[in-house]
Amino acid sequence: MYGLGELEAAVMQVLWHASEPVTVRDVLGKLDTGKPLAYTTVLTVLDNLHRKGWVQRTLVGKAYWYRPVHSMVETATRSLRAVLDESGDPEAVLLDFVSSASDHESELLRKALRERGPD
Repeated sequence: MYGLGELEAAVMQVLWHASEPVTVRDVLGKLDTGKPLAYTTVLTVLDNLHRKGWVQRTLVGKAYWYRPVHSMVETATRSLRAVLDESGDPEAVLLDFVSSASDHESELLRKALRERGPD
C-alpha cells in the first residue's frame, strides 16, 4: 500500500481482514511474512502505525486493541489520489491507466462515470 513499508503493509492486511479489533499477539499469530517476528517488532510496527494515523488503539486492561482508521478500499482510494496529486501530470497518468485497464475495469469506470453524472 502506498506510503507503507513491507511489514507495515502486512500488519495492515491483518487488521483489514479482522472482523473486530485485535491485540499485538493476534496480529503476530496471523502475520505470514516468511520469517519469524518478535512480539516487540509487531508492537513497534503497530505503535508506528498509530502514530502515523493508520490505526486506532484502545486500552483494555493491560493490552491495547488495534483497528484500522480507514477500510482497505478507502486507503487504496487515498493512495490513488496521492499518486495522481504527486505525479505532476494527473491527466497523463489517468489516460495511461485507462489504456492499460482490462475490459471489465473499463466497464466499471464507464458505469461509475455514468452514475456520477455531469459536473
